[in-house]
Amino acid sequence: MAGGDGDGAARRARRSPADAAIALAGVLVAVAAVAPIAVRWLTNPPDQRLVDVDVYRSGGEAVLRGAPLYEFLTEPPQLLPFTYPPFAALLAVPLALLPWAVVQVLWVAGIYAALAVGARHAFRPLLERAGRYAPLALGALVGALAYLQPVHDQTRFGQVGLFLMALCVADCLTPSPRWPRGVLVGLATAIKLVPGVFLIYFLVTGRREAAWNAVLTAAAASLLAFMVLPHDSLAFWFDAMLDNERVGANNGTTNQSLNGMLLRLYWPDAVTSLLWAACVALLALVGFRLARRASLAAGRLEGARAHSAELAGIAITGLLSVLLSPVGWVHHLVWVVPVLGALVGDGRDLRRWLVAAPVAVFYAFRIPWWGTRLIGEGHSALERFTGRVVQDAFGLAAIALILLLGKWLIDRLQSEPDPAVSSPGNAQMGTLAP
Repeated sequence: MAGGDGDGAARRARRSPADAAIALAGVLVAVAAVAPIAVRWLTNPPDQRLVDVDVYRSGGEAVLRGAPLYEFLTEPPQLLPFTYPPFAALLAVPLALLPWAVVQVLWVAGIYAALAVGARHAFRPLLERAGRYAPLALGALVGALAYLQPVHDQTRFGQVGLFLMALCVADCLTPSPRWPRGVLVGLATAIKLVPGVFLIYFLVTGRREAAWNAVLTAAAASLLAFMVLPHDSLAFWFDAMLDNERVGANNGTTNQSLNGMLLRLYWPDAVTSLLWAACVALLALVGFRLARRASLAAGRLEGARAHSAELAGIAITGLLSVLLSPVGWVHHLVWVVPVLGALVGDGRDLRRWLVAAPVAVFYAFRIPWWGTRLIGEGHSALERFTGRVVQDAFGLAAIALILLLGKWLIDRLQSEPDPAVSSPGNAQMGTLAP
């Protein structure tokens, strides 16, 4: 972004005590908003508390003990295995060196810090309109977004999804990154394979250098893990990675991927597998074409509209990472945060607000579990059918959002001039340079 570094330095030099007070107020607003969620899940029964952090920490302990990484289970009643690449276990070693109570608090704080990073990038045009009050606006955004079910479940389980989302969004949307573009996506992919879908996004949008950087980073991290944990690396790449059942029942309500939705039809396995392969191929073709369309549109637009178009492509890719994976839990759908950022834009378009608001409300409720009340014994065929549809609500909505972003939003962005463009410096805001 032309002049971005100089302008940022000038703004920092002009910060006053009032600006510091506004920043502090933003932090306090966010803390006050998320406190009920954090306190609830940090004080629930110990054997139900941040169970996924326990998996990461146990992985770090296994590395320190030299125990087989993919053979242990966490303490009863959870009995959860380690399902991530060996590099993630290396990163978890510091967790094993800290007291469990400290790890829990630090992890929850990190979740909301990652949410703030993701929201800052996703809602950048709106925050820039807030001027000196941007920190306060960001605090309010973090507080509101924390109540979306996918974000809420990040704290409930102590998940890593927001960290990965923040890495990918920051990598793609930082106008002039100090790192080679693609490195953060590569790091996220080495931690968990699902963000690797952004390699396809880089390729279909012509960012071959970014794709190469991501591949090199992921490969280097995986090679480092192989050098430290050779037996565990072989066990992951040739065994654990291929076993989808390690992560839990794939037909459970919380699996909102295409595979989960099809498994809940309880058709013969061969039919389900063939249908899943066809659906994955079709959605991938349509989804990546729409992501490419959004990114190309960003190159023709300016200012906030360019940012919204690029963000739409990124959000589509994030949603595809959930839908195309064999397992896409509800908490993986944190990509609804950039979806909302793309829809809202700089906040000047009322119609976009009217679309974004129902999306936010929809994902704020545990709608898929409402459907489970209609599929048991004693319900009519119509009720059971309705129950299945509602049970798949988040996944079906994610498919609809891909179409909404790639068609309706891009058409709308291209149909009207951008009133926010006021200088050449703003014209490149948020675009993903090759």
